[in-house]
Amino acid sequence: MTTAPSSRPLDGITVVSLEHAIAAPFCTRQLADLGARVIKIERPGTGDFARGYDERVKGLASHFVWTNRSKESLSLDLKQNEAGEILDALLGKADVLVQNLAPGAAARLGLSFEALHEHFPRLIVCDISGYGEGGPYQDKKAYDLLIQSEGGFLSITGGAGDDEMAKAGCSIADIAAGMYAYSNILSALLLRERTGEGSHIDLSMLESLVEWMGYPLYYAFDGATPPPRAGAAHATIYPYGPFPVGDGGTVMLGLQNEREWRLFCDKVLRRPELADDERFDGNSKRSAQREMLRAIILDCFAALSTEEVIARLEAAPIANARVNDMQGVWEHPQLQARQRWSEVGSPSGVLPALLPPGRNSAFTPRMAPIPALGEHSEALLGELGYAPAEVARLRDASVI
Repeated sequence: MTTAPSSRPLDGITVVSLEHAIAAPFCTRQLADLGARVIKIERPGTGDFARGYDERVKGLASHFVWTNRSKESLSLDLKQNEAGEILDALLGKADVLVQNLAPGAAARLGLSFEALHEHFPRLIVCDISGYGEGGPYQDKKAYDLLIQSEGGFLSITGGAGDDEMAKAGCSIADIAAGMYAYSNILSALLLRERTGEGSHIDLSMLESLVEWMGYPLYYAFDGATPPPRAGAAHATIYPYGPFPVGDGGTVMLGLQNEREWRLFCDKVLRRPELADDERFDGNSKRSAQREMLRAIILDCFAALSTEEVIARLEAAPIANARVNDMQGVWEHPQLQARQRWSEVGSPSGVLPALLPPGRNSAFTPRMAPIPALGEHSEALLGELGYAPAEVARLRDASVI
């Protein structure tokens, strides 16, 4: 038996966020998915600069649509004195403050954990920055691609056999930071249940991405040669990557062990003698001789269609995948069969949205609208006791 959809893990938790771009908004959107009330503070007139990245979603920015559903937008000029009073009132009712302003900006606004903890001892403060507090890079500006570079990610991505590096096609450093901020906030909320005290989370984009670089780091341990650039193929396991087939399609396949290698030779290539060929009898040998082995695989696949290759791989069974484009993902039969698409409102109308990964039998995630800039300013100030005339005055003074 499931509980009512309105009963969610973070119901009753209020998050105030001074956020822009991706890392902090992705973190807080996930908190909103679990029921938290997220109040997004935005600069009057322009708002979160991610609102202007593009106009691909019915005039809205693709990044913003992705990371900002289920939030309330309060436009507030934090440089004005009266804005500080409003923010203090909000923090007095909040459980969590998240910020990813420029390095040092929050502290200059009086929003360091030390200053806030004195007045709001139960408040959890999560600071997201490129490099974290302290160290020679503390004040260095950081964006996703710059962290991909500093974190070593670009050194192992790109075309095989050349020096052309390639960044990830999505904001991987921002996503890593957003995920770790999200999980750290959840753990801080659990800790507060035991201690009654809020805590400080100092979250670094660099450290988040370097954690994800664990395999290539250890592969290059103690000065060893790092993994080579391998395009879309695995750098050190072979065959594991994309292979073109006779009808012009591409099939991604992956072998993990010697048992699968024998099955691949017998059931897919239909050349069982290759399993004991001394050139290929071990992953390190196959990886070293990948061009020779690739030619053998391509010769087999050239006479087959995509469906025939996948049928052989499935029958073996060998792990495989189609190389989908974005339209293929929108139409993916597995996502549709599992009913993973929902809808959310927006200033441009109803939009499709993927449900958060992880289906929980006890609750349904919140899938509320993406806010217009300052859409909730009057209502939020009303909750704080501001009369309509006072709200109008604040608007005239460009405080909101």
